[in-house]
Amino acid sequence: MRPEEVLQEWKPYVQRGIGIKRATKLVEAANKSIGLSVGLTFARREISGLLEQYELFQTQLEALDRELEEVVQTIPGAKEMMAVKGLGVATVTTILSETGDLSKYRHPQQLVNLAGLSLRENSSGKFQGQTTITKRGRSKLRRALYLAIRPLVAHHPAFQALHHYYTKRPEKPLKKQQSLIALCGKLLKAIFVMGQRQCPFDGTKLLQGIPQGEASEAA
Repeated sequence: MRPEEVLQEWKPYVQRGIGIKRATKLVEAANKSIGLSVGLTFARREISGLLEQYELFQTQLEALDRELEEVVQTIPGAKEMMAVKGLGVATVTTILSETGDLSKYRHPQQLVNLAGLSLRENSSGKFQGQTTITKRGRSKLRRALYLAIRPLVAHHPAFQALHHYYTKRPEKPLKKQQSLIALCGKLLKAIFVMGQRQCPFDGTKLLQGIPQGEASEAA
């Protein structure tokens, strides 16, 4: 196959990170490689068996995803969480699997501590004297929040406005990465409220600490 044909075959399955340069590199490598000339029958059989295993695992994962979606729908506050644009079933499921029953928490700061997002002054290495997060919580929860906050900052007006304020405010503006981490804590507190009260997400409450003029400019 020519590189253009290889690229055309890739496109239905891979959306990012592919191009004509990569396809050309693959074709050039294939032309220089040494092909096996013995054991082809069993090699094909092995490949066929691996593909069958892959399809089986894929079917099992899809069934598990459907079951998880049904279970998460029964958890108090989950429907309200998934109604937030940018929070999907997988994200909410991951977060709740790490936090457990939200009604058992008395304060949202307990969730922040659980995720390792609470702040401390760092006195070691290149971060000496800087304030960083502890990272002494559940890394899977922290990662799920970080992956969730990126599309929220891109598409949700309230998180967009807050991110703009954090990074552009006159005093002590945050770097973009610092702002995203701070917003992870905000998201976790919002999840706490939705889980406790089963109420819809109110983005205006995120902006309550921002001066009115700056909030309007950010939005």
